[in-house]
Amino acid sequence: MNRLAAPTQNALATRIQTQPTLFLPDAATAERFMGFFAAHIRNPNTRRAYYRAICAFSTWCEVNGIHTLTDVRPLHVAAYIEQLAFAKPTIKQHLAAIRMVFDWLVVGNVMTSNPAHSVRGPRYVVTKGRTPILEHDEARTLLRDR
Repeated sequence: MNRLAAPTQNALATRIQTQPTLFLPDAATAERFMGFFAAHIRNPNTRRAYYRAICAFSTWCEVNGIHTLTDVRPLHVAAYIEQLAFAKPTIKQHLAAIRMVFDWLVVGNVMTSNPAHSVRGPRYVVTKGRTPILEHDEARTLLRDR
């Protein structure tokens, strides 16, 4: 197996392809892959974020000598996720994008199994929300002053 490189985020960003070649080996696979973004994800912001995540993963695979979908293993997905230097929610989003694309390819009979299925992302728990909550006295004052 090839040694898995962990390039810096800047180095990886300069190599990110506009086309995720790993997911476009033939016309049938490319059609199924593009169908994921066209039919499965309705929100344009999510579509864009997932596409960027998939392009970054495809580039990482190419850099590390993984050139076909059947060569991708859980170890590769885990190594990619581990080397990401983003906030935990962004890392979880990358993993979700990879999982969902592979699930879509499995359902479409492009692949036999999802190599990202068993990979666990970082734990992220929100203990305090961002929305400020008024105390009882503050709410009474606000309503009284109306």
